[in-house]
Amino acid sequence: MYYLDTSVIAAYYCPEPLSDKAEPFLIADNRPAISSLTELELFSAISRKVREGNLNKQSAGRILAAFLSHLDNQLYIVIPVDGRHYRLARDWIGLLNNSLRSLDALHLAVTSIEDRSIVTSDHGLARSARALGVNAVLLK
Repeated sequence: MYYLDTSVIAAYYCPEPLSDKAEPFLIADNRPAISSLTELELFSAISRKVREGNLNKQSAGRILAAFLSHLDNQLYIVIPVDGRHYRLARDWIGLLNNSLRSLDALHLAVTSIEDRSIVTSDHGLARSARALGVNAVLLK
């Protein structure tokens, strides 16, 4: 069972070079998981694309509406981020032997505690996942 990080969700909803590779992971798993963090990060990514002129507001609105519709129709299992996830992310960063960023550590903690494999297009995140014993699939 898969946990899709924001890079995969963004590639699915926005035309990107990895869009064709993201779709199979949404179809392969009956209900892939995301977290409440993924929701927030997707909205932030879409907002950034609008600010940078890579996406107009009308298209952005359609993308966000499609995502919200998919949430309402339970296309995803949405995992709420809780204290267990924050503590594990903190502990991994506290090892002081990795380059984990806080939000990446949180994604990995959710993936690990929920016993899933993370799907990402972020090479650093995939490398960190493997170093911590978390199953990772890297989209290239």
